[in-house]
Amino acid sequence: MPLVNMKSFLKLLEEKNLIAPAFNTTNLEMTLSIIQGAEELGYPVIVQIAPTNVKLSGYDYIANIVKSAAEKANVPVTLHLDHGMTFEDVKQAVDAGFNSVMIDASKLPYEENIKFTKEVVEYCHDRGVSVEAELGELGGKEDDHESDESAQTDPKLAREFVERTGIDLLAVSVGNIHGLDEQPQINLELLREIADTVEVPLVIHGGSGIPDDILGQLKNYNVRKINLASDLRKRFISSVGKRYEQNPNEYNLINVLLEAQSNVKEVVIDKFSTLNS
Repeated sequence: MPLVNMKSFLKLLEEKNLIAPAFNTTNLEMTLSIIQGAEELGYPVIVQIAPTNVKLSGYDYIANIVKSAAEKANVPVTLHLDHGMTFEDVKQAVDAGFNSVMIDASKLPYEENIKFTKEVVEYCHDRGVSVEAELGELGGKEDDHESDESAQTDPKLAREFVERTGIDLLAVSVGNIHGLDEQPQINLELLREIADTVEVPLVIHGGSGIPDDILGQLKNYNVRKINLASDLRKRFISSVGKRYEQNPNEYNLINVLLEAQSNVKEVVIDKFSTLNS
């Protein structure tokens, strides 16, 4: 089926009381792993990519890969830009056919964050594209960027931020941290307070490091999207690395990549099951 716009996608999640993992892709193999895993369980899925990973394919190539895979899939698929940092990031994603974008201006002062985010919302909504933004700041490692700073989301500011910007999804900081090497302490009481305060669906970044018992509770707090990247990347890289260790003279690239794809799909299935058990 064709890619689904984020507005319809979120409505479907709400009707079925589901969280959609937003799996970060980089290439063809990762994309197929994500969508095939979703198909095995019959769940709608978000495929996303950050500008730091678009370096490999470019916006048009990755969009065409996802669109082609989605058309052959029997579950709803939507394509999202993760952590767009500039207006140019957003524009290129929209032009390539992405269904939604995240604009990350969380490091800017509050009023500047609102101003910039509102400009992105106006541009995207005119083109039928949904917008996610972040209030608060996450620590940990995101691709090549490492930050020791974190600032949890203020529920009162969250409500004002949503109302003034017109965003469709709000990414929150409640103890979640980017990457796998940290130990997040999720503040569920704060998450509940934010959920009771704002009307838009919430997003949790840094899902790879969150324990499964917490992941399974998040849909009770109006969380509809949770970002998962490091788990998949680690499995892909370790799979290829193990094949090399077993046989440094390996030349059958197809078998190596098919095995990596299958291993990543296992992670996808596990995360779907944990989130929506």
